This record gives sequence, structure tokens and C-alpha cells, in this order.
Amino acid sequence: MGNAANHPVNLILLGPPGAGKGTQARMLAERFGLVQLSTGDLLRGAVAAGTAAGLAAKAVMERGALVSDEIVLAVLKERLDQPDVAAGTILDGFPRTTAQAEALDALLAGRGERIDAVISLEVDDAAMIERVSGRYTCAACGEGYHDSFKTPAVSGVCDKCGGTEMKRRADDNAETVRTRLQAYHAETAPLVTYYAARGTLSRVPAMGEIGAIAERMQAIVAALETGLASA
Repeated sequence: MGNAANHPVNLILLGPPGAGKGTQARMLAERFGLVQLSTGDLLRGAVAAGTAAGLAAKAVMERGALVSDEIVLAVLKERLDQPDVAAGTILDGFPRTTAQAEALDALLAGRGERIDAVISLEVDDAAMIERVSGRYTCAACGEGYHDSFKTPAVSGVCDKCGGTEMKRRADDNAETVRTRLQAYHAETAPLVTYYAARGTLSRVPAMGEIGAIAERMQAIVAALETGLASA
């Protein structure tokens, strides 16, 4: 796959916890032959492979320190040289700051590439808090339920296995979700401004059906494939 310039298509996905970013990234990767690259996976892969950047990252992580932007970019540069990313990439979790975005632009420019599209999954904070904080699962079989959207036929009894013990993730409470959303918006706002100024930002409402969201995102990428302006 390639766009009019016939180079790999590089995407960035932005979206808060619970927005479905991981699911959408996997669907895009499968549809267009792209490779999803998260910062954590990149670092773990480089460390496991024993690359030069991986060894540098390992030394830092073993000290319990944060890996520098320079090392992350070096790891990314090594990964982009691998043949499986020839069609393009979906970056998840990087960049997180304007400085990282500028360094990423410079790295890609040196390869004759660029960030072709930044897709921001837009959420309604109040609805997202309800969506995430209402989740619970059957402790026995893991079947998922929700206070508002999916309750067992018999209250407190799992439809699937008949279990009567339900559990909630400790961090799936309204206050924690609200805090996570506020932190995400504060962190991401400069990136949204940065990429909007470059004409590469697309906003996709992320509160609807997964399939409808996927169609909108895939249309953006398909437009890139033919060199058209993103929707």
C-alpha cells in the first residue's frame, strides 16, 4: 500500500483510555497491512533483539529510569528499517509531547517520509465516565456486564455460567476515570494543536458503534492511499 507519493503511510492514533483505540488500530492494521507500533512493544522488542538502541534502553530501564526521547527515537528508527513495515505504521503512545512530535517529523523527513494522518478519537467525557465506571465481570468466567447497557437476566447471576460473584477493576471508578480523562486532555491538547496546524488532524467521534467508527477511520486511510485529502 502507498499513497500518491508512494511511500509508507504513517498514522498516529490519539484517544483516551476506554475510547477503543487499540481495537481500531488492530482493525486498521489488518485492513491496510500496517504495523501497529506502541512505545512499550518497541522497547521490549529492541531489548529482546539486543540492538544498539535496545541495549541502551535496557541499561536505563534496569536503573528504573525513564527512557529518553533520543533512545525511543533510535529504537523507532531501527524498527522502521525492518521489511514488515514497508506498507506503513500506526503509532500508539508516541509522540506524547510537541518536542517528540518535532523530533519524529525530523526522523521521518530524513527517510523521505512523514506523518500522513493523525486520527483523534473524540469522546464525550461524561458518557465515557459512565461507560467505563459501569463495567463489571463475572469472577468465574469473565463474562462482561455493565450497570446501564448490559445487566444479567437475573440480578447478580451470570447469564453464561450461573456464577454469583461479580468483580470490578479497582481503577474503573468514576473519579479515577475522570482523572485519567483530564490528564489525557491536558497531555494531548498541544499535539492536537500541532498536527491541526499541519493539516494532518482528523477528528472521529468515538462514542458510537465500533463498526461505524471503523468505517470512518478506514475512509480516512483509504483517501491517503489514493493521494486524496483526508476526510
